[in-house]
Formats: sequence, structure tokens, C-alpha cells
Amino acid sequence: MSNSNRKTIFTTISIDKETAALVEKICKRYSLKKSEVVKLAFGYIDKAHINPSEAPESVKSELAKINKRQNDIIRFIRHYEEEQLNPMIRATNSIALRFDTIGKTLETLILSQLETSQEKQTAVLKKLNEQFCNHADVINNQSKQINALYQIHQRDYKKLLHLIQLYSELSACGVMDSKRKENLKAEIINLINT
Repeated sequence: MSNSNRKTIFTTISIDKETAALVEKICKRYSLKKSEVVKLAFGYIDKAHINPSEAPESVKSELAKINKRQNDIIRFIRHYEEEQLNPMIRATNSIALRFDTIGKTLETLILSQLETSQEKQTAVLKKLNEQFCNHADVINNQSKQINALYQIHQRDYKKLLHLIQLYSELSACGVMDSKRKENLKAEIINLINT
């Protein structure tokens, strides 16, 4: 920024030689201008709410006050821990243990129920398998019987057709074919008896 834009108005203050030496010493230590030291010092006093007329007695007494405050805070934290946090932790731990016990009990119960259910299902499946095997055996036996009956029926059907053929030949024989008739009668009797 140019100097024409600055509208800072500087004033002077008078200080004694001791204070001027102290300001000079701080300026050299921190490489600051006198005006910066004064500005920063007053800013610090304002922010820290320090009353400059009540200067601290000594650094030790101020540290003792700070230590007392810290000890008060630590006592409060310990008291709060004893009165509030530890009972909550114990209650939480107790609840967690109960949940864990309930969870394990439920797990055991569910596993036993599953095992019982599996055993029942296995028993039912075995019975069903046995019944299906029995039904399959019955069906196979009936199929064999039906097949055997079919074979007998086929054989009897062929016999019947052959008998019909022989009877038709017998009926077609004339009076002169007596030998042929006798042969056909013998064949018919033979066929009936077998």
C-alpha cells in the first residue's frame, strides 16, 4: 500500500527511562519497533483481561494460582470419574456381560433346535425313502406280473387264433377229407391240452 492510503494517526506517550530501557531491550530481543512492542503489549493486556495496576506479586505466586486451578480441575475430573463415569462403566460392562450370556444361551438353543430339526428331517426323509423304495418294489413286481400276464395273454391269443384257423379249416373240409379232419381234430385237441 502506498503512504497516501494510510490513515493511521500516530501519537506520542511519555515514559520514564527505566520503561524506555525495558522497551528497548524487548525491541532488540524480538527485532521489533517500539511502536509494535507497545501495540502488541496493549493487545495482550486487553485479550488477557489483565489489570495493569494490579501487577502480579511474583511469577511463583501466579504459577501457584495456576497449579491450584489445575489441581481443582483434576480433583473435579477425579470426583466426576468416581461419581459418574465409573458407575456408568460398571453398568455398561454388566449389560455387556448379560448380552454376551444371553447371546451364547440363544446360540446354544438355536443350535440345539437346528440339530433336533435336522434329526427329525433326516428321520422323515429316511421313512419317505423306505416308503418310496417299498412302492418302487411293489410297482416293479406288479410290472413283472403284468408283463408275465401279457406274455401269457399273447401266447393264449396266438393259440386262440390258431384254434380259430384250425376250426375254420375243419369246417371247410368236405365229406371226402376224413383223414384231414382226423388230423385237424387231433391238432385241435393237442393245442387245447397244451
